[in-house]
Amino acid sequence: MNIQIFSLKKNFDTQKAERYFKERKISYQLIDLAKYGLSKGEFESVKASVGLAELINTECKEYTALNMQRLGVGKVAEEVLFKNPKLYKSPIVRNGKQATVGYKPDVWKEWV
Repeated sequence: MNIQIFSLKKNFDTQKAERYFKERKISYQLIDLAKYGLSKGEFESVKASVGLAELINTECKEYTALNMQRLGVGKVAEEVLFKNPKLYKSPIVRNGKQATVGYKPDVWKEWV
């Protein structure tokens, strides 16, 4: 298993995700989305797994500042999201081609 946890900051869900994998002695890599973002391949893989709408954080101030509500979930919204990592919901937990957004222990259990 090759677990990657992408997060903007150590929010509560990220801490719970880290604890979940630590308690099960599953190694993971924590990646700062604000600093590194997602590569194009990682973005496409996560988007294929969870869908574009699931990745967009409608609660953040960047969502309003960039007028994301007017863009919907099309190609333009995808480009804006890819270029602005602060728009991602987090944590994004990735295991190869599989991914989740948020705290989803029921899904992670199936990965083991």
